[in-house]
Amino acid sequence: MTVTASDHFDYIVVGAGSAGCVLADRLSACGKYRVLVLEAGGSDLSFWIRMPIGYGKIYYDARFNWKYLSEPEDALGGKPSYWPRGKVLGGSSSINALVYARGHPGDFDDWAADGATGWGWDSVAPYFKRMEDWAGGADERRGTGGPLPVADIRGEVHSLCDTYLQAAREAHLPVTEDYNGVQAEGASIYQITMKDGLRASTARCYLKPAMKRANVKVLTRAHATRIVMEDGRAVGVEFARGGRTQMARARREVIVSGGSVNSPQLLQLSGIGPGEVLQPLGIEVRRHAPSVGRNLQDHLGLDMHYRASVPTLNQILRPWWGKLRAGLQFLLLRRGPLTLSVNQGGGFVRTRQELTRPNLQLYFSPVSYTRSPPGKRPMMSPDPFPGFLLGFSSCRPTSRGSIHIRSADPFAAPSIRPNYLSTREDRAAMLEGARFLRRLAATPAMRSVIESEIAPGSHAESDEDMRAHIRDNAWTVFHASCTCRMGTDPETSAVDPRLRVHGVEGLRVVDASVFPSVTSGNTNAPTIMVAERAADLILEDAR
Repeated sequence: MTVTASDHFDYIVVGAGSAGCVLADRLSACGKYRVLVLEAGGSDLSFWIRMPIGYGKIYYDARFNWKYLSEPEDALGGKPSYWPRGKVLGGSSSINALVYARGHPGDFDDWAADGATGWGWDSVAPYFKRMEDWAGGADERRGTGGPLPVADIRGEVHSLCDTYLQAAREAHLPVTEDYNGVQAEGASIYQITMKDGLRASTARCYLKPAMKRANVKVLTRAHATRIVMEDGRAVGVEFARGGRTQMARARREVIVSGGSVNSPQLLQLSGIGPGEVLQPLGIEVRRHAPSVGRNLQDHLGLDMHYRASVPTLNQILRPWWGKLRAGLQFLLLRRGPLTLSVNQGGGFVRTRQELTRPNLQLYFSPVSYTRSPPGKRPMMSPDPFPGFLLGFSSCRPTSRGSIHIRSADPFAAPSIRPNYLSTREDRAAMLEGARFLRRLAATPAMRSVIESEIAPGSHAESDEDMRAHIRDNAWTVFHASCTCRMGTDPETSAVDPRLRVHGVEGLRVVDASVFPSVTSGNTNAPTIMVAERAADLILEDAR
């Protein structure tokens, strides 16, 4: 399938990820507009994508994954950080760990206060309700009947999750049944984007229905190389497909939804970005936009590993007969551990009472992998002994990084510099989080199931010991965002509050890159919300 000179599109969406799939559906639903979606990756018809726990299998799979590496990070002992990003229909919603977290209402009020007018909690809450089909039923905060299934897995998780919740109570933490509802704070069981035992990506929930419409065209293996501009207006997209360079034209708008890595990359390749970055690469500066690629934010996570005195998921997923049983449960019944994420417990908590909102996101996995790299989850090959993981990430990091192209080659990976732990506040927060996990592990409930602490180990007591553990084991939680942030000032933001690129007509960015600041938790749900609201703004402007 190719794009010919006779093809006319109203909107071109670059990237069929968490945001792009939503836009394809919402912009085409009225039937008035023709929408072209360009996706650099291929189909999501993979067993490992459909099976929720299968994301461990595609962690390093180049068929579905950009497999980015950051520049060496001083705070991580001079090592690069591995950044898997979805290169497939559904984008990272097809390869993520499925956890559904809206973020704290205060996150969005912060956005509005920081120049993203109209993006406060009261404005975005209706979009969260509209997009979700929450298994727990509708109420003042939650929605049902939306395109995105959100599963309540409290009755399906490993029994050790009850121990985790009891430990939270003993540590004087609140426990909440719905962290996306009225009580956002507290330890909880995670909700996941899953239905009937299968992953609910935006490709499955939004794009597939849209592709049945005659006014929607989706091209896979179509790598966008440049936004075509005429007289200061975006009029089309140049892309490579099947060894050929093609161009598609948009009568109304080009919408970049490549994600927090690829969106700033494409803008910069098109001459929209910091002049001091583009000019040495021989790229004509079409619009000097100093903030494009800057303000990168991400959550940094840390795990502690424990050997358990009771059976864990290790005893189910490690032996061949356990794998066989779990596999048959999945294939025949769409039930069992393969239909879940390994991050079964968690929540959002305050480490100190004087704080006004949660500062840590917790992770409890009733399974352990002591021989894998930090952040890696070889789901079907856990430790041969009973074990589990306790982890956390700091909700609001203050370190800021950047994503800039290193050449004019559109197929070359950009330079990713997260600058993890580059501020005193972030270093203190990681140390405080590590101490907090120790406090949780010391509760009677946890002590009753812990045989020993494997890592960092009981010998690690001093702050210096903990800093060494953080340096050697901290890992990205894969929440890169904010590299095309929205705001009113073109010097400090890439897009305005209607997500239009400052100074360029007919061009918007819609994905996690437009966040003014990273939300408190997982970023897939707020990215979908941004796309839902963006579709309304785009259609409103069209009228």
